[in-house]
Amino acid sequence: MITLCMDTSHTWLVIGLIKDDQVIGKVQEKCWKKQSEELFPRLIALMDECHLQPEDIDQIVISKGPGSYTGVRIAMTVAKVFCAMADKPIYTVSTLLLYAGKKNCRVVTDARGKRVYTCLFNDGKALEEERAVEIEDLEIGDVNIVGDGALVGRQDEWPDIVDNFLELKDEWEKHDNVHLVVPEYLKSSASYLPQKKA
Repeated sequence: MITLCMDTSHTWLVIGLIKDDQVIGKVQEKCWKKQSEELFPRLIALMDECHLQPEDIDQIVISKGPGSYTGVRIAMTVAKVFCAMADKPIYTVSTLLLYAGKKNCRVVTDARGKRVYTCLFNDGKALEEERAVEIEDLEIGDVNIVGDGALVGRQDEWPDIVDNFLELKDEWEKHDNVHLVVPEYLKSSASYLPQKKA
């Protein structure tokens, strides 16, 4: 079983090839606003390195967001077209969960406009609802931060994203109708913001 995994939802271009339960090839590089240009050349090169042809791919798993409006759609569009034409299964996983993996951590990624996408995770499970929040309203505490840590006064910390795809295999969501796979976008919710004192 050959699985192609892709994430273009943030600043990264991530492509991985998994054979059964082993990563056999991967790309993870900063590629902000160039994922659409670089995805196919990097994918072709990786397939060549692993001596695979497109018909060898049995299924695809992609991140579904939250993330860049355009970025999320790059990998998703490629995956949907391939899976529709080749009649292959498509799976998705939350981008924030993907970055957390099985760690006990808070994932923080840039949502622009002085906001972040965030969620607290433990052992591959969300402990709260994923949300977009104003940076100044986010209470961090002493939990480990994964992602754009510099936005909240910490160091940036990024995982091996392809390894996390494999680690989270049980969390992949299968979609029976490839045409109904859509990105997940989050908007700020006042219910998550601390109440201002009068």
